[in-house]
Amino acid sequence: MQPRNKNNTSKTSCIMEPALQRRIQRYGWDKASATYETFWQKQLKPAQDRLLEMADIRNGEKVLDLACGTGLVSFRAAAHAGKEGMVLGTDISDKMIEFATAVGKEKNLSNIKFQRMDAEDLSLTAQSFDVVLCALGLMYMPSPLKAMREIYRVLRPGGRAVAAVWGKRDNCGWAEIFPIVDSRVSTEVCPMFFNLGNHDILLKTFGAAGFENTTTERLLTFLHYASAEEACGGAFAGGPVALAYFKFDDSVKKQVHAEYLNSIKQHREDHRYEVPGEFVVTIGFKK
Repeated sequence: MQPRNKNNTSKTSCIMEPALQRRIQRYGWDKASATYETFWQKQLKPAQDRLLEMADIRNGEKVLDLACGTGLVSFRAAAHAGKEGMVLGTDISDKMIEFATAVGKEKNLSNIKFQRMDAEDLSLTAQSFDVVLCALGLMYMPSPLKAMREIYRVLRPGGRAVAAVWGKRDNCGWAEIFPIVDSRVSTEVCPMFFNLGNHDILLKTFGAAGFENTTTERLLTFLHYASAEEACGGAFAGGPVALAYFKFDDSVKKQVHAEYLNSIKQHREDHRYEVPGEFVVTIGFKK
C-alpha cells in the first residue's frame, strides 16, 4: 500500500459515519487482540487501578464492564464481586470476547461471562446492574453520550458508573500516531479520540446522560517501552490503528515506524522510551 498525499489527509476531528466507525473498531480490535495485553496491560494499569478504586465494588454486586477487551478489568471486578456477585464483560470485538471467555474457562470462574455487544445499544434489561465500568472505551464509540444513556438505563437506582478515557492530546506524547496513519488511509483511525479528555467534557457527558454527584480526576502517567520495537508494537499492532496498520506493506510499515519514533524521540533515554500520557477518570451516580 502506498502512502497518501499528506496534503489530502482526512483529519481526526472529522465526523465518521457511525456504522463505518463501529465496523472499523470491531475488526481493528480483532486484529489487535493477539498482542493487546503484551503491549498495553502495564501501560493502562494506572487508569484501571483508579477506576476500580472509585467503583468500590462490593461482594454480591452485579457489574457490567463495557468495552472489556481481553477482560483485564472484568476479572479484577469479579474478584471484588465474589461468588455471590456477577460480572458481564461486553465488547464489539469477537476476538476480544473469545480471548476473555477462554481465560475465564481456564480460571474456572462461575461469576463472570462475556458477550459481544454494542455499547450504544445494549441488549440488557433496564435497572439490572449495580455498577457499570468502561475503562478506556468511550473514545472509540460514535456517540459516547448514547453509550452513557445506555449505561444509565441498565443501572439500578443508586447504582454508579465509572469511566476512564485518555486525557488532553497535548498531554499524550504518543498522539502523533493518528495523523501518521491517517495520512495514508483515510477514515481508518478514530475521529474525536481526545475529545472526552478535554476540559470537563467527560464530566458533562455524564451529566447529560442523567448522572448526579459526579466527580472527575486527571492522572498523569508514562508509557514505558524497553525498545523502539516495543514502542512501535504498542502504537501500531496492539492498539487503535491496528486495522489500518495491517493493510500496509512492509515499506509503508517502515515509514510509519520511523515517523512515529521521530515524534517521540524527545522521550527516549538510551534504548528506552518514557512517553507521557494522561487519563481522565469520572464517576457518577443514578438517583
